[in-house]
Amino acid sequence: VQLQASGGGLVQAGGSLRLSCAFSGRTFLAYAVGWFRQAPGKEREFVSVVGWSGSDTYYADSVKGRFTISRDNAKNMVYLQMNELDPEDAAVYYCAATTRPLGRYYTPRLYDLWGQGTLVTVSS
Repeated sequence: VQLQASGGGLVQAGGSLRLSCAFSGRTFLAYAVGWFRQAPGKEREFVSVVGWSGSDTYYADSVKGRFTISRDNAKNMVYLQMNELDPEDAAVYYCAATTRPLGRYYTPRLYDLWGQGTLVTVSS
């Protein structure tokens, strides 16, 4: 099972990007998939997560109302639509997956699988 994140790039403040996370393997429905980000010199922080059905979603306060997570179980894909981007959103974004209950969904250690990261740069 592997995760492949893509969709990062350079965008002006106020702009939008959509990140994609491709899940390879036949057990996609067993996993909740989330996004974390890490800026230079900072710890990895939780951004958002979506449960296996797509109906359970959680967001960090800093992105609530601007970012939307979704999944397409037919395509084994998870997306993170990011609107109203701010320079503070600049980071490497990682998708991650877990089969564990999402009681502590914001904790990186909950997640078993990690993608390689995609860089988001936001110019002011």
